[in-house]
Amino acid sequence: MIINTRTVKDRRKVRFEKVADAVRDAEALAEAERRGALPAVGNWTLGQAIGHVAAWANYAFDGYPEMPQPPWFVRALVPVFKNYFLNKGLPAGAKLGKVPGGTFAIEPMETERAISALRAAFERLERQSPPASHPLLGAMTHEDWFKLNLRHAELHFSFFPPRQSP
Repeated sequence: MIINTRTVKDRRKVRFEKVADAVRDAEALAEAERRGALPAVGNWTLGQAIGHVAAWANYAFDGYPEMPQPPWFVRALVPVFKNYFLNKGLPAGAKLGKVPGGTFAIEPMETERAISALRAAFERLERQSPPASHPLLGAMTHEDWFKLNLRHAELHFSFFPPRQSP
């Protein structure tokens, strides 16, 4: 059964100020998963979620997958909400139309492999600013790229509220 992630109530409140915070959280979630104390309140496994965040961080450097053009009203509204997305957070349940699964990089991935990919992607982001513009948000500063990737990690990691005991 597919969960409508826009309506999930049991998500954790997550806020990252540095990429190291996001990596540490992913590692803590992996530890909870190993103990059998990590429920998922969304549709993905932990490895999928972490791998997805890592892949999107790399797309800014390596190029984005070919995406269908969003409707005109979405293209008009997204830049208006850029500051909100970068500073407050990304909405749950957003989908790229006509893309199977609603987004890219959601293939199953072993959690430890996903964490390695996240570390590498975020270390890359710390070393350099992506050269390209974001396909929807447009021109971005290095700080904007940090914020976007941290908000993206917050969104996806929030669907994993660890239990205190298995």
